[in-house]
Amino acid sequence: MPNAAPHPTPHPTHPLIDPALDLLTSNYIFPDKAATLAADIRARLAAGDFADLDDATLGEKITALFHEHTGDKHLRLRPIANPGEQTPSDAEAEAAWEAHMGRTNHGIAQVTRLPGNIGLIALTNVTTAPGASAIGAAMALVANTNALIFDNRENRGGSPDGVQIWHSHLFPDAETHLSDTYNGSTSETKQYWTLPTVPGPRYLGKPIWNLTSAATFSAGEEFTYNLKALGRATTIGETTRGGAHPTQFFGLTPTMEITIPVARSINPVTKTNWEGVGIAPDIAVPAEQAYDLAYKAALEHVLASGPHPATATEAKEALAKLA
Repeated sequence: MPNAAPHPTPHPTHPLIDPALDLLTSNYIFPDKAATLAADIRARLAAGDFADLDDATLGEKITALFHEHTGDKHLRLRPIANPGEQTPSDAEAEAAWEAHMGRTNHGIAQVTRLPGNIGLIALTNVTTAPGASAIGAAMALVANTNALIFDNRENRGGSPDGVQIWHSHLFPDAETHLSDTYNGSTSETKQYWTLPTVPGPRYLGKPIWNLTSAATFSAGEEFTYNLKALGRATTIGETTRGGAHPTQFFGLTPTMEITIPVARSINPVTKTNWEGVGIAPDIAVPAEQAYDLAYKAALEHVLASGPHPATATEAKEALAKLA
């Protein structure tokens, strides 16, 4: 009697890795990359690479593989910020983000007029559409300045809708194509153009400097990328972190989640984005030096433009302090 064919060795399973990879292959904006990545991780699982690891350490190792394969900084397996809480629905997550925006002044950390009649707006996040009035108020406060500095060195991200509102104040009409977002699940592309009306005054015909750091991320990078691609601002500082893909959060256990990019940004000028590479500044300096350099350039612009004598005096005094 011939020997029976051997049973195939079953693939090992893991209560965290398997559901994470199922979500990855079902939702990631690049299906081919997801399939390759999942195959590599399953092979490593079979080889015992993840044996005896606690969840946090496993998350770090898996995330490192995610980044090694894709360079995608939004793709992560990580501990949940508030362990034990149920993963919120999309509506709950949106409501929580709106509440956070309200508590943090819609990401607007500072708006001021600097000596020499230079406007400064510092952002820690980019708000959503309900924050439009706050954006309009900020722009009203700098409307009469001779030059403007946006400080995005601490900007960790936010909403493309907010980027659209900010940038609509910097162009004259609704004719500027800012960016596109392609959604993998629907195969639809949403276009973002400057708006025909804005909640505050438009800032036109005057120069803008934009400050960045290695921590500038996501919507903070979109803010930077759009202005650089359109030639509307001079970027000073460090190459940004490199996260361009809109992302969803999926709970796996009461303590762990996977964040998966489900869409991708496409700039209409460059036809690409900043994912994995960041945005190189026009003038590269350490982040802590970016403000002084931008302020100096703005003051020199003011003095060269023949300002009011009182403004010229302010600008000269401020410039002397920077020397």
